Amino acid sequence: MGGVSGVRLRPLVAGAHACTLLTLLAFAVLTGVPAGAPLAWSGARGMPLAWLFNVFAWIAPGLVVAFAALRLRATLPDAGLAAGIALRLLLLAALAFTAQGVWTLDPNELDAGASRWHATAWMVWNLAFGAGALMAGIALRTVRWPSLVICALVALCLLLPSLFGDQLGARVVLVCWWSWTLLLAWQLPRPH
Repeated sequence: MGGVSGVRLRPLVAGAHACTLLTLLAFAVLTGVPAGAPLAWSGARGMPLAWLFNVFAWIAPGLVVAFAALRLRATLPDAGLAAGIALRLLLLAALAFTAQGVWTLDPNELDAGASRWHATAWMVWNLAFGAGALMAGIALRTVRWPSLVICALVALCLLLPSLFGDQLGARVVLVCWWSWTLLLAWQLPRPH
């Protein structure tokens, strides 16, 4: 099979997540965003260099993971319907992750306009990612238990937001996203 091999997906996915993490940390320090603020606050309209934050926190990493999802699906052509659905949900989640940087928060209208689109992208990312982890847990033996645990954590954050609190819950989901996508990049079969 030509193109980028599965082995090369590992550093791509790890690099995408490192990019998000470093961007979140750097902009929190540079802009003085409080620790309890929404993750996307540094990219909100009116924030210094918000466009740069959005490119490196959401857009570029999301596109890298979307590419990885396409490549992983291509390496498992005979994996079955449930595995195919899991990897397509990974693709959908990655595109929704990207969309969070396209539709940014607007501090003046947190319940309308672009903020509403941002919240929709965030929810699609959560739902597609959680459902994908569940399907992977059912269909892919090599990632079964970690995927099911990750799915359970995401479900808890969505269904019982008071368990972690809004902002801690969002951070737990982000760490689960990193963990699940890295797990897939490391554990799924690679082309020969």
